Amino acid sequence: MEKEELKYWVAWNKVKEIGPIRLSKLIQHFSSLEEAWSSNLNTSEIRKNLRLGKETLHKIETERKQIDPEQEWGLLKKWDIKIITIKEDGYPAILKNIYSPPPVIYYWGELVTIMQKAKGLAIVGSRKATYYGRKVAREIAAELAGAGYVIISGLAKGIDTYAHLGALEAQGQTIAVLGCGLDRIYPPENRNLAKRIKDNGAVITEFPLFTKPEKNNFPRRNRIISGLSLGTLVVEAARKSGALITTDYALDQGREVFAVPGSIHSFLSTGCHNLIKQGAKLVNSSQDILEEFSEREEPFRGSTIDNKEKKSKTMQELTGYEKKLLNYISIEPLHIDEIAELAALSFSKVSEVLLSLELKNMIKEIEGKRYITI
Repeated sequence: MEKEELKYWVAWNKVKEIGPIRLSKLIQHFSSLEEAWSSNLNTSEIRKNLRLGKETLHKIETERKQIDPEQEWGLLKKWDIKIITIKEDGYPAILKNIYSPPPVIYYWGELVTIMQKAKGLAIVGSRKATYYGRKVAREIAAELAGAGYVIISGLAKGIDTYAHLGALEAQGQTIAVLGCGLDRIYPPENRNLAKRIKDNGAVITEFPLFTKPEKNNFPRRNRIISGLSLGTLVVEAARKSGALITTDYALDQGREVFAVPGSIHSFLSTGCHNLIKQGAKLVNSSQDILEEFSEREEPFRGSTIDNKEKKSKTMQELTGYEKKLLNYISIEPLHIDEIAELAALSFSKVSEVLLSLELKNMIKEIEGKRYITI
């Protein structure tokens, strides 16, 4: 792709209200993103296509005026950051198969080369990992990396950190997926680890420079961790651990889910034990994972926990109002006021329906009265 067009991919990706879904719609609507950048979005056709409320449109227009595509491109060069877009051949093929793949990936390291040659396996778990959990994550990551798998995790404290370390100690490759810009390695104490990963794998993100590690970013980050992987292994997780968001995405993406059992007296085992009850494969060693994939002719065949079937059944049971609101809710957070505006319903009715969808495990409320699908 020509540099001139790439600049506008970077510029549009900088606009906070233009997430993966809206950016893909811009690509479909305009002949180029450069043309889209200079176009008026305040037309009924475009607003309907992009599902833009008045407030969101105002935010987009305000941000566009503050962004210089040439300057943004220069900043990437200054930080020695590479990018790959979904329209380019080097974009990881496995990631294209997920719902709402990131249109732009920023990275350090050798993401393209690694994902063309190696198979990915995600290892995630609690930030408050026990000695047992850290030891297991490190050992299994080292053994899988030694067997040729690239270990994918989120650079967080606890299990993520030890999964990356295990891969590096085995002289294998690992990918860290961030929920912020590459200029803001999070947590800060893992900066040295990120440098090591950069030299033996890749550090990647879908978020532009200067994006803070805000809570809302991590569910989006988690879908990339699972999306790059044939399967996701959970080592330690409490009942409501953020690591379980990664397994939800893995299930929707048709990937395998594995879980390591722990003590019945540990709250950090409850999440793993619940996954096993639901059909996740119990893992005692890396051999359990290697055997699972060695038996297959296809790269992946879909998860042992048939989450898609469950969701399909739930969809059939939704009311008309529930289906209507789901049309507007995606992985891009949407405020309750905008949902009400787009659906042309009263605030009280929207609140009632959103609560019902939450109870049916179709959506999730995040901070600031904003909602995403799960």
